Amino acid sequence: MTEDLLAQAAEFESRTLSHMSTSDRVKASREAKQLILSINEIYKKTKDSKLMEIMKSLTVKKKKIEKRIKGTPLV
Repeated sequence: MTEDLLAQAAEFESRTLSHMSTSDRVKASREAKQLILSINEIYKKTKDSKLMEIMKSLTVKKKKIEKRIKGTPLV
């Protein structure tokens, strides 16, 4: 279970974000959220610092994706 999640997280982190459509970005953001929440459930039980570092890096990538989805304000 944990190995599968870590493999999915590694695969997600290695993906390129360039040339993605908006719907691809939304899917990627949702996938990142699902991965983060799943890893968090395991982290609550084990308190493994490696899992926390993976969650942090996934969160950074997710924030970059969401920034692109929302766009820049027109102010």
